[in-house]
Amino acid sequence: MNLKKLLFIIKKLLQILRSKTMKISQEGINLIKFYEGCPTDSSGNAVSYRCAANKKTIGFGSLKLIDGSPVEDNMTITKQDAEDLLAHELHEYEGYINNMVKADLNQNQFDALVSWVFNLGPSNLQASTLLKVLNAQDWDDVPNQITRWNKVNGVPNEGLMKRRNSEALLFEGKEWGTV
Repeated sequence: MNLKKLLFIIKKLLQILRSKTMKISQEGINLIKFYEGCPTDSSGNAVSYRCAANKKTIGFGSLKLIDGSPVEDNMTITKQDAEDLLAHELHEYEGYINNMVKADLNQNQFDALVSWVFNLGPSNLQASTLLKVLNAQDWDDVPNQITRWNKVNGVPNEGLMKRRNSEALLFEGKEWGTV
């Protein structure tokens, strides 16, 4: 076995190990909760609502329940169920970043990207220039690529502009809560 092939194998093994260990931190969860919110009724139960893209949503931005069934209008779940649902879904979204991003990330970078893909979905990440820039390790361009995704149906959205700016700041290891 030549050295080049050995280095390739070592790199792949390191990626597999990294993919099994990178988890979103509390800071990343805080960013997601801040921007997703969790509307509640007078009893403190989470209520379904329509997000900016008019999708049926519940808890902290969830489109489906733990059992995979879709969120319906006029649905309620307990606040604890909303917390559990977010934790359940974050495992899925951590996996998208772990599997698609080949470059090594620090915790802030990982957290920002999990928030981004949680909000926009894995199909958008897969097709994005952001992913190409990440995998090319063009770190200076990543914040710009993050902030480009600020529209709902082609129209810039103030909430998404703030969220993307916060994600870009977190990616850079800066304070994001003052956006």
